Amino acid sequence: MCTNYTFVAYLCAGVQLKTNDIMKKVQLLLVTMLALLTSCASKMGELSPEYFTVTPQVLEAVGGKVPATINGKFPEKYFNKKAIVEVTPVLRWQGGEVKGQPATFQGEKVEANYQTIPYQMGGNYTLRTSFDYRPEMAKSELYLDFVVRMGKKVMTIPSVKIADGVIATSELVGQTLQNANVSLGADAFQRIIKDKREEQIMFLIQQANIRSNQMGAANSFTNEVKNVDGTNNQRISNIEISAYASPDGGVSLNRGLAEKRQDNTASLIEKNLKKSNIDADIDTRYTAQDWEGFQELVSKSNIQDKDLILRVLSMYSDPEEREREIKNISTVYRTLADDILPQLRRSRLTLNYEIIGKSDEEISTLARNNAAQLSVEELLYAATLTNNASEQEAIYTQATRLYPNDYRAFNNLGKLAYEAGDLNKAENLFKQAATKQDAPEVNNNLALVSLAKGDKATAEQYLGKASGAKELSETMGNLYVAQGQYDRAVNAFGDAKTNSAALAQILAKDYNRARNTLDAVERPDAYTSYLKAIVGARTNNLQMVTNNLREAISKQPSLKQQASTDLEFSKYFTNADFATIVR
Repeated sequence: MCTNYTFVAYLCAGVQLKTNDIMKKVQLLLVTMLALLTSCASKMGELSPEYFTVTPQVLEAVGGKVPATINGKFPEKYFNKKAIVEVTPVLRWQGGEVKGQPATFQGEKVEANYQTIPYQMGGNYTLRTSFDYRPEMAKSELYLDFVVRMGKKVMTIPSVKIADGVIATSELVGQTLQNANVSLGADAFQRIIKDKREEQIMFLIQQANIRSNQMGAANSFTNEVKNVDGTNNQRISNIEISAYASPDGGVSLNRGLAEKRQDNTASLIEKNLKKSNIDADIDTRYTAQDWEGFQELVSKSNIQDKDLILRVLSMYSDPEEREREIKNISTVYRTLADDILPQLRRSRLTLNYEIIGKSDEEISTLARNNAAQLSVEELLYAATLTNNASEQEAIYTQATRLYPNDYRAFNNLGKLAYEAGDLNKAENLFKQAATKQDAPEVNNNLALVSLAKGDKATAEQYLGKASGAKELSETMGNLYVAQGQYDRAVNAFGDAKTNSAALAQILAKDYNRARNTLDAVERPDAYTSYLKAIVGARTNNLQMVTNNLREAISKQPSLKQQASTDLEFSKYFTNADFATIVR
């Protein structure tokens, strides 16, 4: 409240003044008091924190940002009609601060384009702000700063603290990525490889006897069977004999002809195998009119009216109609009779057999002692036969030397480096792999490295080329966490059991699922326990908090300092057990 003690002094002094002098003095005092009252009216004092609400109540990092929505109020009979007030959100921490976007308001007598706040009624406003997250913000406070301008005068109103910050659980994605599943450049090793050999015996039109000039094909086939039968790591599955007749001529005639060709061929092969003491299953079948073979040969040929012939085949399914319509194409029928149909009068001999690969013991021994004796698939497979990272590294290193153009060994060495926490080495190896082949697995892994280094834009570029990688959905889940899209992240992770999947579930507030995920993590580490502690804090489970924090800090002592200021545990800061753990 404003007062003027001069007036009281005059009244009490008992000084004898002339009436005119008194009147002049009173007038002067009234002018002075009016000026003082006007000055009081222009003064805008400190605002109470009760005039502000912030969402969220405790600031939280989301997608690398710290967003806040501030609802403020200028109370009744507060905002000077001639004032312009600039309100700036400021996030302060020990040793630093960062300012958000200011908002400006004006009194009723100001001619400008800001939001007007009436003097009598006061007014409400909403201010949205966002700060780029920094680790120092983990222990910070949000203030509003006020600057008042009236004409040429500039003054400040005391700052008001309106919120605490910052919960930075989402930023743990950089650490949980160490537990991510990295894409392996998988081997294509098959212990049993199926293979086959084929020969054909050709027949003359309307004949089923095997001519002497076709005996060479039969003997060659028999020799193939003998070679397979006599090789230790090969095993005969069966022999197939498929006999055919060309589609010219009647169905009845061709059926009998094809059947005779089948029987004669089978008899010859059985005789040859018996002489060689080879016991093998022989499966036989015949095709009376080989329209399928006819269509294949025509489509591959350059004969005149090829398209017309193929159209006839598609239009008619009845064999006699087909034959009749094709014979009507007189310009090409002679070519068909000379070049196509003779190729369909045959028996096809097929030897199906299996090649049996080396045993696991043989492969492991050779990988250690004589890796050059192994194919690239066998060598890559050898690395899967041990869980020892040093042994795997030695095998993959051998593979890069023996097969330097294969990307997989370089990629898999990068995988080992990533899992050991050496991001720079991993990135270098993944980039070497990319020079061999721009494979989906390599791009997925380069995206993981980029995310671990906080480079979301580059990670997105790599993921655009990672289609087909088995772990693509999981890596997308990590990207969504980093972007603050928690529901999408949960969906992308699916049933993955990793720290990052659990982090997404925590941020999406699905705490039961997060706890189950953390319990099933294949390679639990310090952050597995730290995340469990956060789940405990969010579900008011003190024992879960203390037990898991104790375990996390035992694995990684640096987490002690982090936990001591982590606002996830703010309600436990005064708890004796908690204080002992983080002391």
